Amino acid sequence: MMDRAPTVVHPTAVVDPSARLGAGVVIGAYAVVGAEVEVGDGTRIGPHCTIEGPTRLGRDNVFHGHAAIGGAPQDKKYRGERVELVIGDGNAIREFVTINRGTGDGGGTTRIGDRNWILAYCHVAHDCIVGSDCVFSNNATLAGHVSVGNHVILSGFAGVHQFCRIGDHAFIGMGAFVNGDVPPFLMVAQEKYARPRGINAEGLKRRGFDAARIASIKRAYRALYMGEAKLEEARAELGEIAAAGSEDVRAMLDFIEGGERPLLR
Repeated sequence: MMDRAPTVVHPTAVVDPSARLGAGVVIGAYAVVGAEVEVGDGTRIGPHCTIEGPTRLGRDNVFHGHAAIGGAPQDKKYRGERVELVIGDGNAIREFVTINRGTGDGGGTTRIGDRNWILAYCHVAHDCIVGSDCVFSNNATLAGHVSVGNHVILSGFAGVHQFCRIGDHAFIGMGAFVNGDVPPFLMVAQEKYARPRGINAEGLKRRGFDAARIASIKRAYRALYMGEAKLEEARAELGEIAAAGSEDVRAMLDFIEGGERPLLR
């Protein structure tokens, strides 16, 4: 049976006695790991990071210097109820990133998936749900209760309004302010508020989408955004494309039908 990798805690770090550290965890100088924090095997916490609980961190994450993780939600309705942050495996969290715990009124949990890159100065607010394999470039910000799918890219200084949803494989351009739901596969650019600018074709090609799949997505985009059709008429056309065998367009249609905020059009 293999020995467990040693856990290394710098002598200047402060670790609460109730924190649970997995095998091979490394905690850097002047870091603070608070009560009710669980750190998975192989996770590295850099110098001057603060991890507050209740927070659960998965395996093989890397938190760079001065990240502030698991802080209380920045919400005036928060009254100290027990809420948590859950982060999956293999994420890279860069310098000065802030990720807050949930709120009692918002479900109680902020959740981050696996293998995300969240770059310096990004902020993920209370009750957000972020999928896997996303890239948030510097200073990208999610307000509370935002839902982000898988393989989403937020460019630098992008901002997302509370309660908005961003679908899988979407690309949000630099400085775009998103105040409505963004369906899967779309590419959104800045124009005061974010407006659709085509589908994220290059990103889809890199992820193995073939020409037929991309053609169906483009047809759905044209129905939603390039004609005079009302939303109900466009949804009907998407239904026809989905019925012809496009699971991608079916995902777009399901996303549209599940929204609480207006569709970005």
